[in-house]
Amino acid sequence: MESGLSARGLGFSRAGRPVFSGIDFKLGPGELLQVTGANGSGKTSLLRVLSGLLPPEEGELRWHDRPVRSGESGYLQSMAYVGHTDGIDPDLSATENLQFAMRVAGDTPSVERIEAALASLGMAKAMHAPVRTLSQGQRRRVALARLALLPRALWLLDEPLTSLDGHAGECFREQLDAHLRAGGIAVVATHQPLAARGRALNLGG
Repeated sequence: MESGLSARGLGFSRAGRPVFSGIDFKLGPGELLQVTGANGSGKTSLLRVLSGLLPPEEGELRWHDRPVRSGESGYLQSMAYVGHTDGIDPDLSATENLQFAMRVAGDTPSVERIEAALASLGMAKAMHAPVRTLSQGQRRRVALARLALLPRALWLLDEPLTSLDGHAGECFREQLDAHLRAGGIAVVATHQPLAARGRALNLGG
């Protein structure tokens, strides 16, 4: 297998209580890991460890055969993380949020690209409305549109299908499958099985 993302003996504790331990996996280009488990089993914590937001208590995480260190710029620039909360500003429109995200990432925002990404997720009629007026499902679509605008080799996604209707969910599955076909890697915490190919990691089960 070509190099990619791997974990060996990864463990994390909170307030002295183990959340998960002994996590092992190896993912190469085009591979998906679906993380499943009951609420409180550690899915979100695992994604936050993989993203560098939380330090592991034990084990090792490697990216392209090199250990991942906290705050390492090369790893962070290769990764797109969409957490359980959408991370968007309610006072800005969907378009303005994505323009800001692109500028922060050092990219030049193009209104045409942004509008196309939003339209692909069914947001054509609401892309200029303040986010505070949008439904939870629409806010989720704005967060997921960042994936198309800021391509990254590794996607770490926490319950991406939350609040999405059937059409939007299918649009996301197509987006994920295109990412994998292009050689991307994804780790997705989800209660809902994804149509895309992939293996499963069940926490607490």
